[in-house]
Amino acid sequence: MRNWTENQITLVFIRHGETLANNERRYLGKTDESLSEKGIEILKSYKKQKLYPDVKYLFTSPMKRCMDTAKIIYPTLCPIVIPEWEEINFGRFEYRNYEELKDDVQYQSWLRSGGTLDFPEGESRKDFILRCKSGFIRMCNELSRDVGQNAKKPSSVGMIVHGGTIMSLLSLYGGNDYFDYQVSNGRGYVCRLTGVNDKKTQEAHIQIKVVAEI
Repeated sequence: MRNWTENQITLVFIRHGETLANNERRYLGKTDESLSEKGIEILKSYKKQKLYPDVKYLFTSPMKRCMDTAKIIYPTLCPIVIPEWEEINFGRFEYRNYEELKDDVQYQSWLRSGGTLDFPEGESRKDFILRCKSGFIRMCNELSRDVGQNAKKPSSVGMIVHGGTIMSLLSLYGGNDYFDYQVSNGRGYVCRLTGVNDKKTQEAHIQIKVVAEI
């Protein structure tokens, strides 16, 4: 990332639309599920209400539910895929809900920890946040390359991702707790990205401030 972060840039974080698993309150991570018909209709309704800000650049997770959402909300933009923004791997909890897990000893331990324990046979929150961070740096590098080619500073960037990705990046760069940034399907945050990058780390002094909810 170059020093175009000295100027404020609008980041639009949008969680993908609803899937069947979301409706059934299942832990949906590595399962590559498409949007449900209900989820598609809700997104179209939100778009008709002009809920989503216009963006110049668009980035997305590679998973179907995010790619499908991007096509509905920003049909004229070709999104750049960030592989590191796949949802967290829930391990043994994957695609199961509370009713199916409530008698599981490991699940009860995870709940008592406030969601801080690693997912059994899955991914730790720490590793997931670091993965999302790597994806954010990849996105910034993509923007820098475009700035170099076009000599124009980016002003608005859309990010169609997962709830966990939003919580990871905003807790990392926004200063609040991980679960403070929970958001429902099809909703999100309008933020300001500010800062000046260190030439060596390409990530120093980055700040993301939420200015509005979608």
